[in-house]
Order: sequence, then C-alpha cells, then structure tokens
Amino acid sequence: MELVPTQDEVLALLRETGALQNGHFECLNGLHTDINLETALAMRYHRSAKTLSVGLSRKLRANSELRALIPELSIVSATPAGLPVAYGLCEALRAGQVYWAEKDGRDVPMRFRQFLEPVAGEKVVLVDDLLRSGMLLTEARQLLEARGAQVMALAVLVYQPTPQTRGFGSLPLYYLAKLDATYYADAGSCEFCRRHVPLHQVGMARHVQEHEELVTASPL
Repeated sequence: MELVPTQDEVLALLRETGALQNGHFECLNGLHTDINLETALAMRYHRSAKTLSVGLSRKLRANSELRALIPELSIVSATPAGLPVAYGLCEALRAGQVYWAEKDGRDVPMRFRQFLEPVAGEKVVLVDDLLRSGMLLTEARQLLEARGAQVMALAVLVYQPTPQTRGFGSLPLYYLAKLDATYYADAGSCEFCRRHVPLHQVGMARHVQEHEELVTASPL
C-alpha cells in the first residue's frame, strides 16, 4: 500500500475492520440509507489508524500553503469522534497542537472544553472522521471563526455526501475515500422500511435518544 492509499484500499480496510457496514440506517437528519460508517472500529487498530492518518496527512502536505504553515497549525476536531483522526494527523504532520469541540445534545450549542479556546489569527485545519451532512463541521467552523481563528482546510477520512450535505464554498476539502450511498427522504419512501428490514439509528440521534431514555428512566 502506498503512503496515500487508493479509494479501493481505504474501503477494503474499512470493511475488514467492520467500520463500513451495509444495512438499514437512519441518519440524524432523518434520511434513511443503506451504508453506515463507524470509523472507531477501524481507528482502534494502530496499523489501520496509521495507514489512514498518514494517507490523509500526505494529501494535506501536497498543498504548498498548508505545508508552509505546518509548524504553527492547530488540528481541531469538530467532534470527539474525530479525535483519533486529529491526533493521527498531528503526529504525521508534526503540527503545533490538537484540541476539539463538544456538543452535548442536538439543540445544545457547540463549545470548546475549558481552557481550549483558540486565539485570534490561529491557523486551523478542521478535522472529523466523516463528512455526511456537514452540520457539525459547519457549526465548528463558525465557532472557530467567531473567536478569530482562520480555518484553512477541512480534512476527513471519508466523504459521504447526502442530498442535504452543506457546502463549504472555496474552503479546501481533503478526504481519502468517497462513499456513494442510496438515500430515502423518510420512512414513507424507504424501500427498506417497506421490506421491514431492521432499522438502526446512527450518529448523534442514537446518543441523544439513549441519553433521553436514561434521564426518563432515572428516579427523582
């Protein structure tokens, strides 16, 4: 495998580790799809994490502007799920620092952990494991820019566009593989629902639901 793995090599690695799953899934935005990606299942293996992180770092290094900024770059993860990617990139690039944004619920504003605020003029590569809807990456970018940081590029392991994926204008986007999934607007139009294929919620929707169920079940 080369330092920058091909799309087929990346997808094969994700399948082998169980990260790339086929089935019937509901995304946070309500879309139903036939493909789900759980990158943590791949990033738990050091060899896999190294392959993906180094490959993505090579794509970033190919940008001469970013390459010149590497010693002072901040690698910022838009979600805790993107942290293995962020740390892997920082190690491969030998960038300046790593930190992350957090979001405790669907309707809760994104924030940085205490003492991890960016400084004005800070150069940032915004990272996550997956770009699907782009909602959290958009929110993280707005949070960084509101504090004076300059987002130079986006970097994700996998780009899985949906009919509702947000755009990022001229901001460079780097990824190792692109997933073309089938999407249905809702349960009424979903052929998997019509066939009664078991449904799995993915992303924050699942975690929010679990949290709400836990709160409801907790005694006063």
